[in-house]
Amino acid sequence: MSMCLESSVTGASPHSPDSTGWFEAARFGMFVHFGLYSLAARHEWVRSREAMSQQEYDRYLTRFDPDLFDARQLARTARESGMRYAVLTTKHHDGFCLFDSALTDYTSVRASGRDLVREFVEAMRAEGLRVGLYYSLLDWHHPDFPVDEHHPLRGTGARDEPRDMARYRAYMEGQIRELLTGYGEIDLLFFDFSYPEKGPGEWGAERLMALAKELRPDILVNDRLGIPGDYVTPEQYQPDRPLERGGERVRWEACHTLNGSWGYDRDNHDYKDPALLVRMLVESVACGGNLLLNVGPTGRGALDARARATLGAIGEWTALHGRSVHGAGPSPHRPPANALYTRSGNRLYLHLLAWPLKHLHLPGLAGRVRYAQLLHDGSEIRFQELDGARHEHNNLAPPDQPAGTLTLTLPIARPDVLLPVIELELDGEE
Repeated sequence: MSMCLESSVTGASPHSPDSTGWFEAARFGMFVHFGLYSLAARHEWVRSREAMSQQEYDRYLTRFDPDLFDARQLARTARESGMRYAVLTTKHHDGFCLFDSALTDYTSVRASGRDLVREFVEAMRAEGLRVGLYYSLLDWHHPDFPVDEHHPLRGTGARDEPRDMARYRAYMEGQIRELLTGYGEIDLLFFDFSYPEKGPGEWGAERLMALAKELRPDILVNDRLGIPGDYVTPEQYQPDRPLERGGERVRWEACHTLNGSWGYDRDNHDYKDPALLVRMLVESVACGGNLLLNVGPTGRGALDARARATLGAIGEWTALHGRSVHGAGPSPHRPPANALYTRSGNRLYLHLLAWPLKHLHLPGLAGRVRYAQLLHDGSEIRFQELDGARHEHNNLAPPDQPAGTLTLTLPIARPDVLLPVIELELDGEE
């Protein structure tokens, strides 16, 4: 495991600290995938996987009724889980829009009378969360999007039909303009995605990026247009070291699902344990990144019981340990085995992936720690600084422990939290 030692972030687009510093301070966000595919309940790529015609897929359109989609409750759940921003799929690959668009009738407003993007944005702002919008570059509904390897009609004669990408690019630009002018301040724009058959030229990537920056100068835009963005987006894998582009470290965000599917997948029970998700969050922060954790509401728009329980468990942990991730980042200190450090100001946070037997040795921290406590209950952790010459004459450390080691004396019983954290108050460090 990389130690993810502290380093300044470079290589990102220039912004004032006040305008984009929120991203690193937040560290934890909610991704929400919701759309027609939620009614199918078997993955958000269901139309492509099952090669459905538009007529077949429209059986979900005529039944789309998100009567349990409660954006205010979703926002409360995000905040109570320790999340500080949220990103909604305004349009996924099927082309169905959750917002009111003058450019298409294929929207939640026409289907159900509800502008779900507006509800989402207003609810998140009311809870003090930053707002992000996801927009798919693919669109299997639009008549000018070419039938390619991902398109549901790839095995039919439609693959040879003429399509006009210039018209489709104009459509995308028009919708981005609608999203960034019709819903107030938007903090983040998540495009998805480029692939070998289609890249920056097909999307008009430079124009889309310029448009977003023109309309919202402080907006953060990801890297999936196929050109450098403000942050990079590893998907479904967890970096174990800071990420670089061109030899320079960059701002990044790992996006993960609860169970391997972004959209609601009724029969998929491969849920990650809440303790694993907390560890992934801490790993992200320790390596200078964020975690964007996805939920896929049901066809009626509610979170299912397993998702609610998982987020509730994470929320219990962040309620007690949030300051070890919010506003925190990498540390220049090297952690012991089976542990991760994060740091905020003069506080060093030691996350214990395995619970030691009574004593824990922290090389290099002798003389640097003023006070130590378990973070969940504020109980003091006593420590002793060893000089290296007395190791063989005491029971605290093995004789090969180096000078400059700080030894903590821990309770025998592991705290009953998903991931124990010790807060170390550093002396003379900011």
